[in-house]
Amino acid sequence: MNTADKDPRVGAARNASPLGPPELVEIATRTIGHYDAKAEQFWEQTRDHDVTQNRNCLLRHIESDPPFTILDLGCGGGRDLSAFRTLGHIAIGLDGSAQLCAIARRVSQCEVLQQDFLALSLPGATFDGVFANASLFHVPTQELARVLGELREAIKPRGVLFCSNPRGENVEGWQQNRYAALHDYERWCRLLRTAGFTELEHYYRPADEPRHRQPWLASAWRRDDGR
Repeated sequence: MNTADKDPRVGAARNASPLGPPELVEIATRTIGHYDAKAEQFWEQTRDHDVTQNRNCLLRHIESDPPFTILDLGCGGGRDLSAFRTLGHIAIGLDGSAQLCAIARRVSQCEVLQQDFLALSLPGATFDGVFANASLFHVPTQELARVLGELREAIKPRGVLFCSNPRGENVEGWQQNRYAALHDYERWCRLLRTAGFTELEHYYRPADEPRHRQPWLASAWRRDDGR
């Protein structure tokens, strides 16, 4: 059984029993509702966060010729959409929160899809890269293989998936009204490899801090078509 005291960020860790459809609906509804209720506050708090390191990590591993077509999964208020667009790329956002989607469209002038991560509907082999910055940790572990598989199919052959998530001791549960699954590096690798990705690099953030002060695990993965 997972125990909440392994990571204080998870307020109510759950046991290993499978989540049923009603629980998955609750997870999506409450988590999206949290962001809807705090959309303007969230945007103001995150608009100036410097994640240039993460954007550059995605971009340098893409092998096709620019401009790239990039899906910003969990785009929030559009900070990174704007950055990709300014660099000349075709940036498309996706978020579950209708309020954040509205902010992102206004801020970035990009196309933004309103979709629940647990009910994605994406075109196949379309994106040179997917930028999942601080978003996939909201997906319950039991659903992650399916979601990663859907992202893989949406990425062009040899395209790139970038992920940044808060790391933890493989626990999941509620952080107030947001669901969070916190993985360590070894487990995250197993999940991504099983879903058909090959690791390109990983690092911890923020840079130039001791490991115990680096709560974020960032990693880049190539769609593996040799399976």
